[in-house]
Amino acid sequence: MGRSLKDATGNTTTVPTPVTPGTTYRRPHYQKQLLFIPSTGTVGDSYDNAMAESVNGAYKTELVWRSKPFRTLGELELATFQWVSWRNTKRLHASLDHKTPQQVENEYSEHQTAQAASP
Repeated sequence: MGRSLKDATGNTTTVPTPVTPGTTYRRPHYQKQLLFIPSTGTVGDSYDNAMAESVNGAYKTELVWRSKPFRTLGELELATFQWVSWRNTKRLHASLDHKTPQQVENEYSEHQTAQAASP
C-alpha cells in the first residue's frame, strides 16, 4: 500500500505508507527521490517546542479561522500584528499566574537590574 506524490519536477512516485508517520520520508532514498531536504534543526528548536506549537494552534483558532477570509495578504499581516500585540500586552495567561507576557518580562527585567545593582 502506498501513497502517490508528485515531486518538484512533476513526476509521480508511490511512497509506501510508513508504520510510524514520517519515518519513510526520513530515509535518504525517499528524500532524494522526493527532493525533500531533512531538517537541520536540533532538539529544542521552535518546531520541536510544545509551547510554540501551542501558540501556533491558538493563532489559527483565535484569529485565522474566526476572521477568515482575509481579502489580501496585507489584511492578514495587520490582523496578525494586532493579535500578537494583544496576546503579549492584554491577554492574561494562566501559566504566567494570570499575568501578561509583557508584565512577566518587565518583572524579570526589573529583578535582573536590581540583582546587578546589589552588592
